[in-house]
Amino acid sequence: MKRGGGAFLAGATSRLLPMSIPFRFFGAAIVFHLLAWLALLAGSSRLPRFAGGLDWPLAALHLVTLGVLVMTALGASLQLLPVATRQPVRSTRWPAAIWAVYTPGVAAVALGMGLGRPRWLGAGAVAVTLALLAWAALMAANLRGARGMPAVVMHGWAALGALAVMLVSALALAALYLGLPLLDRSTALALHIAFAAYGFMGLLAMGLSYILVPMFALSATPDERQAIASCALTVAALGLAALAAFGIAALPLRLAALALGASAVALHLHLMLAALRTGLRRALGRSFTLVRIGWTGLAASLLLALGVALDIDAASTSTLWVLVCIGGWLLSFLLGMLQRILPFLASMHVSRSGRRPPTPSALSAQRPLALHFAAHLAALAGLALAIVADSPALAALAAAVGTLGAVALAAFFLALWRRMHARPPKAPSAKPPVA
Repeated sequence: MKRGGGAFLAGATSRLLPMSIPFRFFGAAIVFHLLAWLALLAGSSRLPRFAGGLDWPLAALHLVTLGVLVMTALGASLQLLPVATRQPVRSTRWPAAIWAVYTPGVAAVALGMGLGRPRWLGAGAVAVTLALLAWAALMAANLRGARGMPAVVMHGWAALGALAVMLVSALALAALYLGLPLLDRSTALALHIAFAAYGFMGLLAMGLSYILVPMFALSATPDERQAIASCALTVAALGLAALAAFGIAALPLRLAALALGASAVALHLHLMLAALRTGLRRALGRSFTLVRIGWTGLAASLLLALGVALDIDAASTSTLWVLVCIGGWLLSFLLGMLQRILPFLASMHVSRSGRRPPTPSALSAQRPLALHFAAHLAALAGLALAIVADSPALAALAAAVGTLGAVALAAFFLALWRRMHARPPKAPSAKPPVA
C-alpha cells in the first residue's frame, strides 16, 4: 500500500527548524531574485549576443543560479529532508552559519562578475564553496540515517556527487580569471554547465518533487522503482556528458547523453503528471501553473541542448538554452514551489507556537502573486524575443518587467511575514447583565 503524499508529515512539527532558519534562506532568495533582474537590466545592451566574460549578464545569471535556485534548494532541503526521512534536526547552528557564509559569498561573486573584479569573484567563490561543503556534510549525515523514501535518498546522493563536480569546475573557471589555469576553459565550462543545471540543481529539484508534488496534490507517493530508474538514467547521462567534456568522442557521447536525459525526464514527468491527475486536490492555482511551465521548460531545454551540440546558430541557441533551462525550467519551477512552501511552513510554525493556525491560503496575498505571475511570463517571453531579434531595447524592457514581478514577489513575502506574526483578535468581553 503506497503512503499518501502527506503521510510523512506525521509528527513533522517536532522536526521543524526554528522559523528564522528556513525563512532567512527563502527571504535571501527573494532579494537576490530582485537583484538578478536589476543586474540583467544593467547589462541588457549586451544580453542578446552575450558570449561570456565578466559582465552584468553573467552576474545576473549567477544571482539566479546561486542566489535564487541554490539558496531556495538549501532552505528547502534543510527543512524538508529531516521531515521526509524521519530524522531529528541535528543542528540549528550549522544551517545558520551556512547562510551567514553563503549569502555574502554570492554577493561577492555577483559583484566580482558585474564590476570585473576577479579577486572579489575568487573570494566569493571560496566562501560559496565552503558553505556548500558544510551543507553537503549535513545532507550526507541525514541521508545516511534516512528511513524510507529510497528514491528521494538516491536523488540526494546523486546531487551531492554532482555538486562536487560543479564546485571543482567553478573553482577552475574562477582561477582562470586570476591567471591560474587548473583546467582547460572549454572543459571546465562544459562540466560546470551540465553538472550545475542538470546535475546538482536538476537532481535536487526532481528529488524534492517526489516529496512536494504528492504532498500538495494529496496523492499517493510515486512508484519508487520508476523514480529510481529516472535518477539512474540522469546519472548515466551526466557521466557521458563528462567524458564528452574532456574531448572523448564529444559529439556521439553528447547525443547519447541527451537521449538518456530525455528518457529520464520523460519518466520523471510521467510520475509527476500521474500524481497531479490522481491527487485529491486538483485546484492548485497559479503556483502549480508555474511548476507545469517549468516542466515544459525542462523538456524544451533538451531540444535546445541538441541544437547547441549540433552547433546550430551557436550564439543565439546557446543564449536561448540558458534562458529556457535556467529561467523557463528551474526558476519557474522553484518560484512556483516557493509560493506553496512559504505559506505551508508559516502555518505549521504558527501552530507550533500554540496559536490556532491560519490556513496557508489565508496567509497568501493573492494580488502580488497574480502580478508576479504575469510579469514573470512576460519577461521570459520578452527575453526570448530579444535574443531571437538581437534587440537590446527588447531585452531592457523585458528586464524592467521582470523587476516589477520581483518587487511583487517580495511584497508577497512581506505580507506573509506580517500575517504570520499578527496577533489574533481578542475575543469580545462579555457584557455585564442589565439589572
